[in-house]
Amino acid sequence: MRSSKVFSIDGETFDIGVVSLKREAPVLDKFAERTEDGDLNREIIGVYFNYTMTFPEMNINTNEYARLYDKVTEPVEFHTVTVPGTIGSFTYQAYITGVTDELLRIDLDKDINYWGNLQIKFIAKTPSRS
Repeated sequence: MRSSKVFSIDGETFDIGVVSLKREAPVLDKFAERTEDGDLNREIIGVYFNYTMTFPEMNINTNEYARLYDKVTEPVEFHTVTVPGTIGSFTYQAYITGVTDELLRIDLDKDINYWGNLQIKFIAKTPSRS
């Protein structure tokens, strides 16, 4: 899936292709307890939709890459994220649990650092299904 503009963060789009978009849907419990006979009693809070985005190994648009990196490393509690859903798009409140990338190349003549393999993990603030 090498596509750009498939997502937005706080209403901002970024002209950087996404190479992978994974989602998970953990079911969180208010409580889950086994009785002595092995039966499980549980109360579900809801299902949370979490997404992990991965970007290309190398991005030659260093200004756009820097803008995205600055956005996802802002010291804010939550972001409004729009990503592809099962049908159409899905917008939700999320927090970022981690941002990783790696330095791939340094152009000493132009004083430019090329970063890539950026990965961002978004965790839902509230259940998407309850």
